[in-house]
Amino acid sequence: MTCLVTGAAGFIGFHAAKAQLEAGEDVVGLDNLNTYYDPALKRARLDELARFPGFRFEKMDLADNDAIAALAMDVRPQRILHLGAQAGVRYSLEAPFAYARSNLLGHLSVLEAARLLGDRLEHLVYASSSSVYGERSQVPFRESDAAECPASLYAATKRSDELMSAAYCRLYDIPATGLRFFTVYGPWGRPDMAYWLFAEAMLEGRPIEVFNNGDMERDFTFIDDVVEALSRILAATPARAHHAVYNIGGSSPVRLVDMIETLERELGVDAEKIMLPMQPGDVTRTYADTSRLEADYGYKPKVGIEEGLKAFADWFRVWRGRSAAANSAQA
Repeated sequence: MTCLVTGAAGFIGFHAAKAQLEAGEDVVGLDNLNTYYDPALKRARLDELARFPGFRFEKMDLADNDAIAALAMDVRPQRILHLGAQAGVRYSLEAPFAYARSNLLGHLSVLEAARLLGDRLEHLVYASSSSVYGERSQVPFRESDAAECPASLYAATKRSDELMSAAYCRLYDIPATGLRFFTVYGPWGRPDMAYWLFAEAMLEGRPIEVFNNGDMERDFTFIDDVVEALSRILAATPARAHHAVYNIGGSSPVRLVDMIETLERELGVDAEKIMLPMQPGDVTRTYADTSRLEADYGYKPKVGIEEGLKAFADWFRVWRGRSAAANSAQA
């Protein structure tokens, strides 16, 4: 079995590719290694994957549809796990065309590759986002809820990906599943996420910026839970022309101030806080209803924020030491 994984040098892509390799599958990973955050972290993830003989990496831009199609026809994977995208809500205010290129054109490139593979492709699984729900007071968020008022361009591109996928499934008999991830965190995470930014600032003795005066809730989802749910879904072989969307979340929203307190305990540091107003594109809360995931795949994320942040903090200390040593060697 061969799986083509886009965004293989990214946070979720790395963990998902590693899980597939550990299960004995062959993985062809692609990534453009852009500079949205430090490429050294991405290369370090790839170094971990390179330990597996079944891993092959291709540096490639998702929006290069000819290159993506050629790779797909060369590899002829039975599964495509499409996790590559331009991430980040706030960055979409600064670089909107990066989102159009990666998240719209890039997603279309993958759909076209899936079309070309025909019956060879048993399942296309792709990343969506909890951001598609926008700002809403009715909780928890259900897949059947209307997702018509995105609060950011990033969210709009992810909702567009779902609509494009549904159309391609009907037109070309592609079996596909979209995953609406809810605030994924953990070791090897993303440096633009709040928990990483907070940890870095706290260990460096800098204040942290707390938006909306801390009056926010997030349905934090630990990476191991995400990978387990993703692996179960990826292994399925849906009917042709089947398209479904699932929430992947902890179903247990955590207040931002409580997350900060947990991180303080794990790092042994009291954070100096700068309270700021709500940022454009942000939403007040997220809360996943995972009953569809439980019914269809028998799984519910289970790692709590205390256990998850401890695992992150333990890894983060090691990573900071490793990065500092690398920088000293280069100097």
